[in-house]
Amino acid sequence: MIEQIDHINIVVNDLEKMILFYEKQLGFKLSKRVEISGAWIEQLVGLKEARAEVVYLELPSGPRIELIRYLSPSGQRPQALNIPNTMGIRHMAFRVSNIKTWVARLKKEGISFFGDIQTVPDIQVTYAGGVKKSLVYFHDPEGNILEFCEYSA
Repeated sequence: MIEQIDHINIVVNDLEKMILFYEKQLGFKLSKRVEISGAWIEQLVGLKEARAEVVYLELPSGPRIELIRYLSPSGQRPQALNIPNTMGIRHMAFRVSNIKTWVARLKKEGISFFGDIQTVPDIQVTYAGGVKKSLVYFHDPEGNILEFCEYSA
């Protein structure tokens, strides 16, 4: 039986810029920074001479985010990765309190959003207890899609 989601791994180009964003803008705490290499990682990921820097970023609860920058072999960013309808895992959602405050704060920091905060219409999706869900999309510095969502009565 699956117990829980342990972590989310994001392969990045500019590790320092991404650490700064996830710490400063989203409030994650860096808990570990390591370099990985050797036969075990080559076998795991199926890449010869794999070597990477890995950073663990954590919140008080929930899965951690692992940022990984491959030193070798180098990778390429697929076209259209930052567009919502591209196939594959497309976004990571963060449940927040006071979504409007979060959006206003990030806008002051120069973060742009796909659009305004939206509330899911009851005629399309309902949630237990009649709660409403508000959400908004934005990008991290390397174009990965992130979502803030808030549930309210």
